[in-house]
Amino acid sequence: MANAIESVSVVTLSIRRGQADGQSRYDRYEVPAGQAASLLDALRWIREHQDDSLAFRYACINANACKECMVQLDGKVVYACVARPVAGHAHVVEPLPNKARLRDLVTAIAPAKERLLPHERD
Repeated sequence: MANAIESVSVVTLSIRRGQADGQSRYDRYEVPAGQAASLLDALRWIREHQDDSLAFRYACINANACKECMVQLDGKVVYACVARPVAGHAHVVEPLPNKARLRDLVTAIAPAKERLLPHERD
């Protein structure tokens, strides 16, 4: 009975990790349900309390206005700031499909022709 209660009080996230075109791995994290009102809250909690190397993008200015926190949750493209993970369930979090992955959940958001070349950034 204790395991059933414990599993309902946590959100389990399997997050796809990796660099650019390199190999991927899935790291599993358990987040207290009270810290996972949104997927973004859960990701921020993981970075603060479990793994400060987890990379994801967000820039909250106004609810659902920035569109920077888009990821895949269980195969569906969502805004992490409004997606609601379910306690007691295991969720899979991945970077956006059809976008170049930079690191972990961070993908290139500007079209290639709009990005500065490395020598143009200086």
